[in-house]
Amino acid sequence: GEARALALARLLGHAGVTHLFASEYRRTQATLRPLADATGHRPVIIPAADGAALLAAIAALPAGAVAVVAGHSNTVPGLVIALGGEVRGATNSPSGPQLPDDAYDRLFVVTVPARGEVRALELRYGDGP
Repeated sequence: GEARALALARLLGHAGVTHLFASEYRRTQATLRPLADATGHRPVIIPAADGAALLAAIAALPAGAVAVVAGHSNTVPGLVIALGGEVRGATNSPSGPQLPDDAYDRLFVVTVPARGEVRALELRYGDGP
């Protein structure tokens, strides 16, 4: 986990990140710690079960904001889809789309332009499973 968090910070440390979001769980906060140190931004903590609050926080960001969300296999797919993106390889569960539990290397880049079509780009970083 620590090596993957450092890899994420190396990947996004110079990407103009303006906002960080994590759940209340230690793992998501630890994932963002090196990036927070690199950017000087502290994560906003939003409970994993409150997807509506996270969507509202993202929607309230100013134009040009670059947000990074450290989420979970059962929260990230719904967030990407709610923002207008697509998630490949997710499975359906009673609580909604879910990534495999070992998919720690998946990074989704969702761009919401001022006008036009929403695009989502999936990247992988660090060593895969």
